[in-house]
Amino acid sequence: MLDVCLLGTGGMMPLPYRWLTSLMMRYNGKSIMIDCGEGTQIAMKEKGWSPKPIDIICFTHYHADHISGLPGMLLTMGNAERTEPLLLIGPKGLTKVVSALRIIAPELPFEIKCMEISESSQTFSFDGFRIEAFRVNHNVVCYGYSMIIDRQGKFDKERAVAAQIPMPLWSKLQKGETIEEDGKVYTPDMVLGADRKGLKVTYCTDTRPTESIVQNAVGADLLILEGMYGEPDKLIKAKEYKHMTMYEAAKIAKQAEVPQLWLTHYSPSLIRPEEYMEEVRKIFRNAIAAKDGRTIELNFTED
Repeated sequence: MLDVCLLGTGGMMPLPYRWLTSLMMRYNGKSIMIDCGEGTQIAMKEKGWSPKPIDIICFTHYHADHISGLPGMLLTMGNAERTEPLLLIGPKGLTKVVSALRIIAPELPFEIKCMEISESSQTFSFDGFRIEAFRVNHNVVCYGYSMIIDRQGKFDKERAVAAQIPMPLWSKLQKGETIEEDGKVYTPDMVLGADRKGLKVTYCTDTRPTESIVQNAVGADLLILEGMYGEPDKLIKAKEYKHMTMYEAAKIAKQAEVPQLWLTHYSPSLIRPEEYMEEVRKIFRNAIAAKDGRTIELNFTED
C-alpha cells in the first residue's frame, strides 16, 4: 500500500486557500516528500501528517516556491527530537543551496545527507522501492521523479521441491538472497514466479512538455503534472516561462496511457481550475483539478 498526498497545489506564491506545491508519500514505514515550498508545514498539519518520520526529501529545482519551506521544516523536525539522518536529493548545487538555507537552522540533532543528481536520468535505490529522476525543460535545471515499488513473483513451492532445494533455504531465497551450500548455488529465480505488477507514481512540475515525461510516466498508476494555466490565451506565457498548460498536461497523460492525472502547481491567477476541466477532459477523461490535501491509497493488485 502506498499513500499519496498532494499537500499543496500552488505555484509562485502561497494563497490563503492554496499552499505551494509539495507531495508526500508513505510506504512501508518510510515517508518521501517531493518539494517543500513555503507553507508545507501548515499543509501537513492540516492533513494530520507529521514531519518527524520524513526519510527523504527530493527537490525538482531550486526556485523559492519549491524549497523555501525547508529551513522551517528542518527546525520542526529538530524540535520533535528527531535523531535519524535525513536524505535530500536534488540537482547539482544541492549541498550549496542547503548550506545557505541552514544559516537560520544551523544546529540540528540529526545528520543531513545530500545526494546530487549528476545525469539526465538517475535511479536511487532503497529498501523496497526506488526513485527515478529525469531531466525536464524549465528555465533552470529541473527534474521530474517517479516513485517505483517493484513486486517480486510469488513463491513456487512445486519448483522448489522439483529443484531439490533444502526447505531451510526457502525463506532466504524468497527474500532475494543467493545461497551457496554444499557446492551448489541457489538463486531466487529458482523458487519465484514472474514479477508481479508493482506501484508507480510520477510527479513533474515546472517544465514544457517533453518526451522524457511521457517515457517516464508509462506504467504509472498516478501521474501528477503541473497545469499552471487554464486560460487559452496563456499558452504564449507558458512557453515564455517554460511551464505547461492544463491541456498540454492532459495530452501527456493520454500519450502515456496512465489511468489517472492530477493537475497541480496552479498560477495565482488561476482562481478556479475546475472551470477549465470540461475542455481538459475532452483530451484526457480521467483528469482531476487537484486541491490541497488530495489523497489516494494505491494498493497492489491481487495476482
